Amino acid sequence: MYTGQIKAVGPRYCPSIEDKIVRFADKGQHQIFLEPEGLDTLETYCNGIATSLPCDVQERLVHSIRGLEAAEIIRYGYAIEYDFVPPTQLKPTLETKLVENLFLAGQINGTSGYEEAAAQGIMAGINAALRLRGGGGFVLDRSAAYIGVLIDDLVTKGTQEPYRMFTSRAEYRLILRQDNADRRLMKYGYKFGLISEGQWKSLEEKESLIAWTRAYLQSTPYEGQSLEKFLRKPEVDFARLLAINPLLTEKGLPPEVKEQVEIEVKYEGYIQRQMAHVEKFKKMESWSLPPWLDYQEIPELRKEARQKLLEIRPASLGQAARISGVSPADVSILMVYLTSKSGARG
Repeated sequence: MYTGQIKAVGPRYCPSIEDKIVRFADKGQHQIFLEPEGLDTLETYCNGIATSLPCDVQERLVHSIRGLEAAEIIRYGYAIEYDFVPPTQLKPTLETKLVENLFLAGQINGTSGYEEAAAQGIMAGINAALRLRGGGGFVLDRSAAYIGVLIDDLVTKGTQEPYRMFTSRAEYRLILRQDNADRRLMKYGYKFGLISEGQWKSLEEKESLIAWTRAYLQSTPYEGQSLEKFLRKPEVDFARLLAINPLLTEKGLPPEVKEQVEIEVKYEGYIQRQMAHVEKFKKMESWSLPPWLDYQEIPELRKEARQKLLEIRPASLGQAARISGVSPADVSILMVYLTSKSGARG
């Protein structure tokens, strides 16, 4: 890495020991985790000293660690440099814009090879299968799943280093929670035949119980207020409601229902505010931008905006608004242009 043979930007969040020493020269030590490779092997992975140093230096490095003085290195560390396809050359379905019926997923799109690659594999596989069946594309938007955020970031903004997904990248993360993943996404699995009737029925029953519980809490008074308002207090949890209301106890609500209701009640104001933003987002996404649109014919657009729009070829007005270099004024100009063209054609 430091001989100049590899010039690419390395992964920001799993630096080599060389990177750590250079970037954090003020640190007197670096943590190492010894991780067994499996139940049926004696191999151990030294997490924290990824390296591409010469083999003899690696030997001295490992043997200098307390407890590893006699360790045997089975496979030496190494560094690789790989090319990638600029993800802005992909459609939101992960089909390439230049080659029809070619779908790309994984590190080739500029991401890590971990969860990010697996998420792309699912989406590219679904869309490839739908294409074979003659169906339309399947796209999860930014308000539906972290997969939607991941792919939208890639195809809209591109990346200059191995992309990793973080909750901080999602503007709607308050509704993209792990506890409501089934409520957000199971409908798609059911549509594609991946969810059994039994699983789907269980979700429907869960939704019914959540709706019943919310209605009951809203309509049942307690100490001059509704049970819902009582639950909204920070010091009150659902267990407290069960202690003061026999009917709720008799209902035998599953833990996941109680959890959903408590979250919805306590964070209702924040969730409603975010849902209002989602509605605005969906409205922008509903404005489709035809692939044949020649942005050079819209003189009111700034030169940078025209260049970026021609490069990315956004599928919607919402995607156009998220492109770096496209200002809110440019988006307004696009809206006026599309409205006028629609009226002229109508």
